[in-house]
Amino acid sequence: MDQDKIIQYGDELYEALITQQTIAPITERSPEVTIEDAYKIQHQMIQRRLDAGEKVVGKKVGCTSKVVMDMLGVNQPDFGYLLSDMVMSEGQDIPISEKMIQPKAEGEIAFVLKKDLCGPGLTNADILAATEAVMPCFEIVDSRITDWKIKIQDTVADNASCGYLVLGGTAVDPRKVDLSVCGLTLEKNGELMHTGAGAAALGSPVNAMTWLANTMGALGVTLKAGEVILSGALCMMVDAKAGDSMRVSVGGIGSASVRFV
Repeated sequence: MDQDKIIQYGDELYEALITQQTIAPITERSPEVTIEDAYKIQHQMIQRRLDAGEKVVGKKVGCTSKVVMDMLGVNQPDFGYLLSDMVMSEGQDIPISEKMIQPKAEGEIAFVLKKDLCGPGLTNADILAATEAVMPCFEIVDSRITDWKIKIQDTVADNASCGYLVLGGTAVDPRKVDLSVCGLTLEKNGELMHTGAGAAALGSPVNAMTWLANTMGALGVTLKAGEVILSGALCMMVDAKAGDSMRVSVGGIGSASVRFV
């Protein structure tokens, strides 16, 4: 894709974020866009946010479940960046009208790193050795693409459709829980919406972390000590609107809650 178009689409996505106005799918306007192009567009969007004063505080893996891969017609995950303005405190009301366009909530396991990770060539053992703790987490995804009408190139360009994250109040040594079999429940307004398990994320959240560290490492990007890494949704996403309260619980780890206003 022409560099001018890459900059144009990255700037459009940034402006959509700021103005809370969606844009038409990139794949409809430029059918030739590749996933490689999409990551360049993502980089432009992220650079605009960094130029505005935000900081990178972590990374995320997306498209880790078979359901989402099938929906987007891909056979591998994608990734995005977590920025300082995305982090919300548990118990803090999230004002949809001020911050989001068309949000959905996902239950995940977050990894907090104590050592740098830079692939390729890393193993699951390397991931565990570099992890300080795992925490229950909500990722509030949000698309700047009209009506979530996305293909894989659209979501990659849109920073893997990342919106906000809410970490729970408990942190556990990942070596003390089997992350592949830990169960997850997601409740909305007191009603059980979905259940899941660690295996939903590429067989284990640790597998997802290894894929991310090796994939980003091959591109010269390091997962850094102190960063928070989201390892992928363990159940279906849930629509969020003002007035909704949600809770996600992960067996052996703890819970996180969020309220939208």
